[in-house]
Amino acid sequence: MATDMTSGFSNCQTQGDFASTSTDQILPPAEKETAFCEFYDEVKAIEKRDSVLTSKQQIDRLTRPGATYFNLNPYDVLQIDPDTPLSEVKKKYRQMSILVHPDKNQDDTDRAQKSFEAINKAYKTLENEEGLKRCKEIVEEAKTRTDEMIRLKKKQLKKEGKPQDVPEDDLDKYKHAIYVQTCKLFADLERLRQERETKDMHERKRKAEEEAVEEEKKKMEKEWQKNFEESRTGRVDSWRTWNKKHAKKSSKGNLKPPKLKAEKR
Repeated sequence: MATDMTSGFSNCQTQGDFASTSTDQILPPAEKETAFCEFYDEVKAIEKRDSVLTSKQQIDRLTRPGATYFNLNPYDVLQIDPDTPLSEVKKKYRQMSILVHPDKNQDDTDRAQKSFEAINKAYKTLENEEGLKRCKEIVEEAKTRTDEMIRLKKKQLKKEGKPQDVPEDDLDKYKHAIYVQTCKLFADLERLRQERETKDMHERKRKAEEEAVEEEKKKMEKEWQKNFEESRTGRVDSWRTWNKKHAKKSSKGNLKPPKLKAEKR
């Protein structure tokens, strides 16, 4: 799972009033915000320490069951936040690509190759301006959907007269909910892309078949015209010969009336 799923998580000021522990209840707002920032920095330090796994662990992660689904999310593949600068993305890419490179994992080349391809694809998506823009839009949409889901949950609890506490009030669970939504959105986009690709393929096939039929039709017409022209002289000669014979037969078969003799008186 990616270490974070929204750029807003890096801003401590927006999270200062998030925690709901007993300690928060006795700390002044300023100290509460400072405590949260310190806690958040510790969490990020731990995530940074654990983000670079061994070659085997990275390969296991990138080829685990469901990897085809999870690897659609470039942030998850590279284990970075959506607001990570491109220069840091590039460093992370180089670091991870070395770890999983097939040449470095001769005893597991097939899985290493798949892992390397996943990392390479993720980096190419994020280094591309259009690809990066699309990914950020997906993350924002995931956050919007998560917030809406939380709102509806709280609304239902209020309607039922119950406390409006939901699991996503916890920061980690909130980030995880956004992560889940993000993966779903990437999966939905991939499904739509495949459907569009399949539709286009069928359309191209249909057009190719129509063009082949039309080409065959033109070929047959051309061949027929050629044969027709080549046999033209023979047909004309045959007709003339037949016409002459018919004319001779007609002349032989005609009966001429006898000549009239003048009557003598």
